[in-house]
Amino acid sequence: MIHWGMSDVTHILERVEQGDGQAAEELLPLVYEELRRLAAHRMAQEAPGQTLQATALVHEAWLRLVGHGNQARFQNRAHFFAAAAEAMRRILIERARRRSAQRHGGGLERVNLDQIDLPEKASDGLLLRVDTALETLAQEDARAADLVKLRFFAGLSMEQTAQALGITDRTARRDWRFARAWLFDALKASST
Repeated sequence: MIHWGMSDVTHILERVEQGDGQAAEELLPLVYEELRRLAAHRMAQEAPGQTLQATALVHEAWLRLVGHGNQARFQNRAHFFAAAAEAMRRILIERARRRSAQRHGGGLERVNLDQIDLPEKASDGLLLRVDTALETLAQEDARAADLVKLRFFAGLSMEQTAQALGITDRTARRDWRFARAWLFDALKASST
């Protein structure tokens, strides 16, 4: 669950948006433990041999969000949280692409999307196939793609995902059913 005080984080996010460098330093302690917990959950789902640690994933995501003069614009804490999940996803995908390019190939593997609620250990090939399918899904239904990113890549529960997206649990569950079916078809087509 997201435990941050809404008014504190929202106020600090407004200051970050206005370019207040001190605000980013104040924000990190408020969100660090939650981001680290999510990164640790995500890293536990990685295939054996993963060298990236949860702490490094959080730090790299943090730098992408508010570091190096980024002019981050976050509407609220849910928007910040979704942006953090997206940053972690991109980092993992970039690493998977680099490793996959180094290996020059590799076999395809079957994915049982009925088990996506509790993601199985994901190989680089699976991560890349899911990422490609998500890019296509985002063109058809951006909210469904965002829901999958938060569930699959950040390991959020259905309730946390609904909260982060600002939708009801019922809508999140409907979008989840649609996205799972859509991804099942897309991944099945990409493995043949």
